[in-house]
Amino acid sequence: MSVVGIDLGFQSCYVAVARAGGIETIANEYSDRCTPACISFGPKNRSIGAAAKSQVISNAKNTVQGFKRFHGRAFSDPFVEAEKSNLAYDIVQLPTGLTGIKVKYMEEERNFTTEQVTAMLLSKLKETAESVLKKPVVDCVVSVLAIAFDTTLGGRKFDEVLVNHFCEEFGKKYKLDIKSKIRALLRLSQECEKLKKLMSANASDLPLSIECFMNDVDVSGTMNRGKFLEMCDDLLARVEPPLRSVLEQAKLKKEDIYAVEIVGGATRIPAVKEKISKFFGKELSTTLNADEAVTRGCALQCAILSPAFKVREFSITDVVPYPISLRWNSPAEEGSSDCEVFTKNHAAPFSKVLTFYRKEPFTLEAYYSSPQDLPYPDPAIAQFLVQKVTPQSDGSSSKVKVKVRVNVHGIFSVSSASLVEVLKFEENEEPMETDQNAKEEEKMQVDQEEPHAEEQQQHTPAENKAESEEMETSQAGSKDKKMDQPPQAKKAKVKTSTVDLPIENQLLWQIDREMLNLYIENEGKMIMQDKLEKERNDAKNAVEEYVYEMRDKLSGEYEKFVSEADRNSFTLKLEDTENWLYEDGEDQPKQVYVDKLAELKNLGHPIKMRFQESEERPKLFEELGKQIQQYMKVISSFKNKEDQYDHLDAADMMKVEKSTNEAMEWMNNKLNLQNKQSLTVDPVVKAREIEAKTKELMSVCSPIISKPKPKVEPPKEEQKNAEQNGPVDGQGDSPGPQAAEQGTDTAVPSDSDKKLPEMDID
Repeated sequence: MSVVGIDLGFQSCYVAVARAGGIETIANEYSDRCTPACISFGPKNRSIGAAAKSQVISNAKNTVQGFKRFHGRAFSDPFVEAEKSNLAYDIVQLPTGLTGIKVKYMEEERNFTTEQVTAMLLSKLKETAESVLKKPVVDCVVSVLAIAFDTTLGGRKFDEVLVNHFCEEFGKKYKLDIKSKIRALLRLSQECEKLKKLMSANASDLPLSIECFMNDVDVSGTMNRGKFLEMCDDLLARVEPPLRSVLEQAKLKKEDIYAVEIVGGATRIPAVKEKISKFFGKELSTTLNADEAVTRGCALQCAILSPAFKVREFSITDVVPYPISLRWNSPAEEGSSDCEVFTKNHAAPFSKVLTFYRKEPFTLEAYYSSPQDLPYPDPAIAQFLVQKVTPQSDGSSSKVKVKVRVNVHGIFSVSSASLVEVLKFEENEEPMETDQNAKEEEKMQVDQEEPHAEEQQQHTPAENKAESEEMETSQAGSKDKKMDQPPQAKKAKVKTSTVDLPIENQLLWQIDREMLNLYIENEGKMIMQDKLEKERNDAKNAVEEYVYEMRDKLSGEYEKFVSEADRNSFTLKLEDTENWLYEDGEDQPKQVYVDKLAELKNLGHPIKMRFQESEERPKLFEELGKQIQQYMKVISSFKNKEDQYDHLDAADMMKVEKSTNEAMEWMNNKLNLQNKQSLTVDPVVKAREIEAKTKELMSVCSPIISKPKPKVEPPKEEQKNAEQNGPVDGQGDSPGPQAAEQGTDTAVPSDSDKKLPEMDID
């Protein structure tokens, strides 16, 4: 199982993986660990990441970046209206009322949701992780949310200050309306971002120069850190409020903070560092990689949640960032009632059970109860219709239990509902055993914030991974009061059963299942189209590379291996192919390029083969000659009756001599013929034939000449004397044969008498 963490940033993204050796941030196909959050749409395919970033200016209308800000926002949102003027691409209102992105893709106008565009980027990051891990990625942790924050304060805002300044300065100095030309504005934005980074490390005046900026006019200006900070006073003033807010929520004082670690690109701005340090009254810690810390943390959280990894005991409790309430129509009060079910910073995942008394189906409306704290204007979450609610047999209200939940992903839902049926029975009638589900529901009714001891003890370690904070509670205004509960009558003996109720969800700003499946299908088609286009481009590039390679080598290392007429003909063919690539062959199907490459290789392969043969042939002939010389020496030594080879059989050595002479004759013959052959024609003998001849010679000769000498045993007389003399130099302490014959008391200890080493047996 793969364990992956993704930092899905506004301008850039990072991917980290957890391995046995720890957590590692991985690089993309450009060997860069930072992947731009950018997607470019073309006439035949999409470019995502670094490839799209290079098209920001050349394909400005169809290159999308900074789209993260439009998640969950209606087109009528004032924030969206304010951002329109800063975009190079068009945004439109979708049928759902949300903000869509309009681009030209595959030669037609297309509208994509923000979720679709984000899915494209995530697919690319998933592909990057899979190429490194060499296995599919199914689950991951993605960073999106903070505890206290300013959603519009970041490095981009500081860039905008510089852009606005130079737009005004160049407008006065060069009479240019920069904001009317989106490409000029994008070029200026890129240069201002570079200038901002330079000012973080340099306090002196720094130049900004752009050649042929607009209307063939070169522009230039200067900026220094001091002036830049004066221009950013209002932005720097927004640094402290989130810090103050997070301390208030945590109920901590500045003195309680042990250390402050800063991450993120904008924290490199010296003035931002100074503001944070001054607020907490201590030096800041920068031990983490400011760009990669978030994605590494995501990978750690993924490892904690994954059953495939065992990590050190380390607990992370997620929280609900905004308070969530439910609203419903109350028949008793003839109006609406509401209740806050999850407070701000409530632990998640978490479940609660609410009790209602109803005679008919009813609707629960979920919403964020502090709209002033939201980054979006609409606080509504969803509506949930609890269906098939009926009164009791005596006409009284039925008891309905509704379970609400915030899951591990932070998503709120009404997960289930059940109706409790109550039936009376006579005094002498044996009470029916209550339904097991009803028993469990009753056990879960405890005070709202009091954890149930039994339930917590029953958690297995695997459940504790993701569900450690899940508890079932009964929501009530007080310990004794139930929601909309009528006055209680005298209790009678009853039997009960529970019936599950269907729930109809009406989700706001969320994609329904049918539409989600359609988006998944479309994304699959686009991925396939991107793959086909990549294969087509690769085939085209292969033709172009072959043309350049062969043209250079025909006048270089291949020159001696092709006749002048063939070289001129082939060179002309290569030039025609190059011209074709930039004219009629600019946009052809993949198979056309494959066939064109095969046609060129049919002409070029014989030349390449002759060159390779001429390189390998001398080495292989040399190796064969060495083997022949070695065997000739052995034959000579055998004939001279040298001790080393006098054990070999004469018939076998005749085989060696015969094979060696044949190999020598073959080699000399081929060498003579090859020396007479021109290099511009195919060789008389090929490298594989020489290799085969060498192997054939070795297979016959090596087993014969490598036979070991037989071992020589000592004469019997010497062996007998050695036995009578007994052990030498005190070696051997067992009694000899004579002692045994005389019946001495010498005893040899048996194996059972030896003391075994002691062992600790677990």
